[in-house]
Amino acid sequence: MGAMPFTPPSIIVGIDGSRAAVRAALWAVDEAVGRNLPLRLVAVAEAPGDRAGAETSAHAAAAAVEAAGRPVQLKAEVISGAPTPALLESSRSAAMICVGDVGLKHFDHNRFGSTASALVASAHCPVAVVRGGDRPPSASPGWVIVELDQTPDAAAVLQFAVEEARMREAPLRVVGTWQSDERDSHTVAESGRMVRAQLDRRLEQWKHRYPDLDVVPVAVHGSGLRYLADNAASTQLVVIGARNTAGIVELLGPPGLAALRDTDCSVLVVDRQRLL
Repeated sequence: MGAMPFTPPSIIVGIDGSRAAVRAALWAVDEAVGRNLPLRLVAVAEAPGDRAGAETSAHAAAAAVEAAGRPVQLKAEVISGAPTPALLESSRSAAMICVGDVGLKHFDHNRFGSTASALVASAHCPVAVVRGGDRPPSASPGWVIVELDQTPDAAAVLQFAVEEARMREAPLRVVGTWQSDERDSHTVAESGRMVRAQLDRRLEQWKHRYPDLDVVPVAVHGSGLRYLADNAASTQLVVIGARNTAGIVELLGPPGLAALRDTDCSVLVVDRQRLL
């Protein structure tokens, strides 16, 4: 039995005919161009009778990308199977997979799409859940925020966030949180200084390597979602580790959907073991 043919890495976008999927395709253009990778728009036909509709959706998304006028190597294709398993299999050869936050089957904006949820949990690469208006990301500058925790993924998550901020020429805000019942303002302030000092130590190498990087450590008492909600209008992307389960539930569950509704704030979930 011969060796399987090598598939070069690409940025993959799941296309389902929804406006959210087209937004994800436009968002992914910057990722593909910035990383010098092809952009693959993948529509899934679950049954033979679905193929024509899937082809129409893929071609419409490709037309939107081409209209953006960016120098990206583009491929639109239709694959067969159930959407979630098919996209999970496609993610094996992807540098990133991007999906809209709400697909055609989930018009309720308080509900997160089931395919996106499954990809966040099990994809073989970083997963971007794209939300926002119809403008391309280059028209909506804003912060990149990364929430760091104490998991083994933290260093890889921070590196990925630095790369995203530099690629987008965006300011980077590095958030560290702590939970406590502290009520005394002096004690809270002292704990905040300690968290910021820890973040500063983790940022030293990146400040030294990229002195032009606009990066600021932010200590948050309680949930990072409150900080994000207060600054959502200034934020284009949140980067979070796949093992930060509490943070992901907040960002992609009802609290985050409510706090970030009608913003251009997308979420990128990174697992160091899934990086190419």
